[in-house]
Amino acid sequence: MWLKAFHIIFMVTWFAGLFYLPRLFVYHAMSSDVVSIERFKIMERKLYFGIMTPGMILTLVFGGWMLHEYAWDLYKTSGWLHLKLALIVLLVGYHSWCGICLFKLKHDQNRHSHVFFRWMNEVPVVFLIAIVLLASLKPF
Repeated sequence: MWLKAFHIIFMVTWFAGLFYLPRLFVYHAMSSDVVSIERFKIMERKLYFGIMTPGMILTLVFGGWMLHEYAWDLYKTSGWLHLKLALIVLLVGYHSWCGICLFKLKHDQNRHSHVFFRWMNEVPVVFLIAIVLLASLKPF
């Protein structure tokens, strides 16, 4: 149960960052003064490297540990677990995409509007709903 508890704690940490970083991108894209832009660059960097990435790594470590300890036989036969793991791979890709957006904003190379980032902010909601439903309902 300790593994599961830490897995959930770090998953919540990771998702908090995944929800908040695109919101920072929205405000960054709307800003025009240098002071605000530099402030957002610092906030985005600290969130991505100080909270989100460690949260992601620890989520994957504890999830992988649980998979190894408890669910390896389940992995071989359960379609829901395969789908959940596929969604997690896509979520890691989304996390990386956020990192690319962060890099472009940091170097003033952003080509996206605040509206784009508002839509981008909805992506982790879909992942969260699907992953939690799969993990709790185990439908197939």
